[in-house]
Amino acid sequence: MDFSHLGAPIGPMTRVQGGFANRMYRLDTVQGSFAVKALNLDNRRGTYPMEDVFRFERTAFAAGIPMPEPISAGHDIIVHRWVDGEKVPEAPVPASYAFEIGAILARTHSLHSPWNHQPIPDHSPRDWSLLAKRAKATGQPWAEELSSHVETFLAITNFVDTCRLPGPVVLTHRDIQPWNLLAQDGRPVVLDWELSGMLDLSGELGSTALSLAKGPGLDGIKPEIFHSVLDGYVTAGGALPPPGPSWFAYVISAWLAHTRWNILRCLDGVETITGPDLALSHETVKNGVHGLPELFDRLPELEALLLRH
Repeated sequence: MDFSHLGAPIGPMTRVQGGFANRMYRLDTVQGSFAVKALNLDNRRGTYPMEDVFRFERTAFAAGIPMPEPISAGHDIIVHRWVDGEKVPEAPVPASYAFEIGAILARTHSLHSPWNHQPIPDHSPRDWSLLAKRAKATGQPWAEELSSHVETFLAITNFVDTCRLPGPVVLTHRDIQPWNLLAQDGRPVVLDWELSGMLDLSGELGSTALSLAKGPGLDGIKPEIFHSVLDGYVTAGGALPPPGPSWFAYVISAWLAHTRWNILRCLDGVETITGPDLALSHETVKNGVHGLPELFDRLPELEALLLRH
C-alpha cells in the first residue's frame, strides 16, 4: 500500500481494534494523523461503490457536516484525517446530542451529490434451516438458539421482503449507530460513511432514532431521546414520513443480513486477514440470534413510539 501522499511516517501504522466489517489503522506522518480503513472485499454481501461514496463524503464535508475529512479512496482503501473524540457508548445519548443528529440528517438529505450506483433488488435469503443444521453439525456455541428460532427468522425475512416503504428515497449515511459516532465537547462527529447510499427516509430515521434512544437491549428505550432525533430533523427543515412498520424495516433488514453474514464466517471457522476477528463474528451472531426475535416481537411497541410524537 502506497501512502506517500500522506507524508513521511513518523512511526509504524497501528491496528485500531474493533470494526464490525472492515479493519482500521492509524498512521502518523509529518503531515498529521490519518485513519486508514482496509475494506473487506473478500466475502462482503455486496460491493462498496467507493467513487460515489467518496464524492458524497467530500460534498458532506464541504457543507460542514461534522465528520473526518476524507483524504483519498481506492479500490480497497479509504483514508480520512484522524479525529480525536470520546466514544459514544451503546446507551441513550443526551437529548441535545440526539437533536443535533436529527439536524445533521436533515442537512445531509438536502445535499446534492451524483449517485451512479444502482443496487440490484433481491429477496432476503431464506436458508435459516440449513444454516441451523450446519451450525449444529459444526458445534457452534449458538447453534441451539438459532435452531429454536428458525421459524421466527423466516417470518422476519418475510416481513423485510414485503414491508411497504412510503418514501421518499434519500441519499444518506445509512448506518448512524453509537459505534459510528464520536463526541467532541458533547457534540456529534459522524464516522464510517462507506455504507452510504439510497434509502427510504422512514428506515433511516427509525434506525437512527432507535439506536440513540436505547442500550444494548430493548428494555431501556427512552422515548424522549427517540423524539429528540425527530425534533432535530424537523427543526432543520426535514419532513417526517407517515408512521408505520417501515420505520423499523431497515434496521431489522440490516441486522438480519449482518447476522447471516457473520454466521457464514463462523461456519467457515477461519481467522481471516480482512473483516472482523472471528471472536467478534461469534459475538455478533450471538447478539443477532438472541436480539432479532425480540426486536421483531416488539414491533407494535416500537410503532407506538411514532404515534406519541
